[in-house]
Amino acid sequence: MSTRTATADADPVIEHRDDLLTLFARGEKPADRWRIGTEHEKFVFFRDSHRAPSYDEPGGIHALLIGLTKFGWEPVYENGHIIALSGADGGISLEPAGQFELSGAPLDNLHQTCAETGRHLRQVKEIGDALGLGFLGMGFWPDKSRADLPIMPKGRYAIMLRHMPRVGELGLDMMLRTCTIQTNLDYGSEADMVKKFRVSLALQPLATALFANSPFTEGRPNGFLSYRSHIWTDTDPKRTGMLPFVFEDGFGYERYAEYMLDVPMYFVYRDGRYIDAAGLSFRDFLDGRLSVLPGEKPTMADWTDHLSTAFPEVRLKSFLEMRGADGGPWGRICALPAFWVGLLYDPNALDAAWDEVKHWTIEDHHRIRAQVPRLGLRTQGPRGRTFQELGRRILAIAHDGLAARRRLNAAGDDETGYLAELRDIVASGRTSADLLLERFNGPWGGDIRRIYDEMAY
Repeated sequence: MSTRTATADADPVIEHRDDLLTLFARGEKPADRWRIGTEHEKFVFFRDSHRAPSYDEPGGIHALLIGLTKFGWEPVYENGHIIALSGADGGISLEPAGQFELSGAPLDNLHQTCAETGRHLRQVKEIGDALGLGFLGMGFWPDKSRADLPIMPKGRYAIMLRHMPRVGELGLDMMLRTCTIQTNLDYGSEADMVKKFRVSLALQPLATALFANSPFTEGRPNGFLSYRSHIWTDTDPKRTGMLPFVFEDGFGYERYAEYMLDVPMYFVYRDGRYIDAAGLSFRDFLDGRLSVLPGEKPTMADWTDHLSTAFPEVRLKSFLEMRGADGGPWGRICALPAFWVGLLYDPNALDAAWDEVKHWTIEDHHRIRAQVPRLGLRTQGPRGRTFQELGRRILAIAHDGLAARRRLNAAGDDETGYLAELRDIVASGRTSADLLLERFNGPWGGDIRRIYDEMAY
C-alpha cells in the first residue's frame, strides 16, 4: 500500500469533476516511454523461532529499515517513526503486519527489473542475516493466526483495521496475513487503456492460477490453492472484484472515476496525520460537505490517495496495476511482469490475447473468479477448456510479444526466458501450491515448519 510523504496543502484543489480525469489522462505515454514497475512483498520472520518481528523490538522491523540505509536508502518518517525508505530502486514500505514491500522504479525492460529484484533481495538478506531475520515468499502466512502478528505504526492502517470488520469477514486477513507480486504498466491513450484493462482483467484469474501459492492456514491445508485470492472475495464488496462495467460499451476514464466516487473513503491526510473518513463519500468531499472537513474541498493528492483505497483485480491510477498474483519465490517475481509485458506491450500480442477472451460473458468472468482460488489450473474456462490449456495458449502469445520487443541483455538474450517458470507450471499442471501440498502430505509428514527451509529467500 502507498505511503504518503508530504501533506496535500500545496496541491491544486479539484474545482470541477472533469479534473478527476486529468490524472488518468496524464498517464498517457508514447510506446517508447512505456515502463515496467514491479512490486513484491514478503513475510519477515526470526529464523530461530519463526516468529514475526514487531516494529520496535531488538532486531525487528525498525532495525531492518535502519540497516538498509547503508545501501543509500533514505528514511521516510510518520509521527517520528521510520515507516518507509526511498531510493534509486523505488521505495520500500511496510504492510500492516510488517510484510516488507519493494515498489520498484519504472524501468525500460525486464532485465533491469530482474536486476533490481536481485539487488533488493541481496540487500535485505544481508541485513537480515545480521539480525537473525529470514524472508518468506508465500501468498499467505502458512502458520500464523491474526493474534500472532504485530501492527506497524502507520496511521492509515489504524483506520483500516477499525473499518475492515464492518464490511467483510476476511479484511483483517487481507491486511495482516497476505503477500503479493504486482506489476504496473503504462498505456498510450484512453482507448489503449480500455483494451489493456479488459484483457488484463479477464486474464487476472489465469495469473492467480499460475502464481497460486497460499494453500495453508495456521499450519494446515485450507482447501484452496490461492487462499489469498479467496480472501479478496470477502474483504469489502464496494472496493473489490471483477468490475463488470469495464467490459461495457463506453467504458473509459469517466466511467472508472464514477466507480471510484462510489467507493467509500478511508481517510484524508492533513498536516502529517490521517483523519478518519471511513465510510464517507468522496462525492460529498467534492461538494465541500465532508463531515470531518466541513467546507473543505479535495486536492489532487486526496484523489490520488482515494484511488489507492480500491482493490479490484486490476486498478487504474495513471497506470494499470495487475493485482492477481500470490507472493512467491525469487524467480517468480521476474515472471509476473514478463507475463503481463508480453501480453500488453506488443500490439499483436494484445490483439491475440483479446481474441482469446472477448467472447467471455460477465457470468463467465464471475464464475471463473469464484472457482480459481480453489481449482487453479483445473478451472474450466468457457467452452470447457481448462486453465492449463488456456495457459499454454496465453503463454505462447506472451512469448511472441516479448520476442517482438527485442530488449536484449549484455549476453544477447531477449526477455522470453523470464517466462520459463510459468511454462514449466503449465506443462506439469502443478502450481507451487500443488507441490507444497504434496510435500506437506508426503516427506514433511504434516510439519509446516519445513516450509521455512524450502520457501525462504
